[in-house]
Amino acid sequence: MALLERASRADPLALSTLYDQYHSKIFSYVYHRVGRADLAEDLTGQVFMRMIEAIRNDRGWRTSFSGWLYRIAHNLVIDHYRRRQRATFVDIDEAPPIRATQGDPERTVESRLNSERLRAALGLITEEQAQVITLRFLEELSIAEVAAIMNKTEGAIKALQYRAVLALRRVMQP
Repeated sequence: MALLERASRADPLALSTLYDQYHSKIFSYVYHRVGRADLAEDLTGQVFMRMIEAIRNDRGWRTSFSGWLYRIAHNLVIDHYRRRQRATFVDIDEAPPIRATQGDPERTVESRLNSERLRAALGLITEEQAQVITLRFLEELSIAEVAAIMNKTEGAIKALQYRAVLALRRVMQP
């Protein structure tokens, strides 16, 4: 019996295997959207709880399981920002520490600042544009995978990606 079919029957081993296969990918996606590891871990846990609750009844996973799982993650991120009213500041006490474990500390700080600048810029473009940038360039998914996750055609994703890159370029220019 296929792994997903076993998971839909609440087989603990199948559910555990799916968790192991997708946890790091979903965590990475969520982290790039929210910018805090602790929050990303909480939301990722919620993604898998929803997966377990929904896999028995919702058959949306039959066409693209990863797309279905990313859609759950996307919806949880959206819900988080709706509840939070998408604050545009970061409390210095909540900011993750900057670690210089290897290499030049100046480069480490510069890289960290660039990441924060990108995350802030993603907050200034539309939600769909931010999602396509995150999935295509940060998660390195193909056009086809992004289309499945976002429930759009590949052509629509290409156009959205083009507009997203232009918008991102505009907001990031000094």
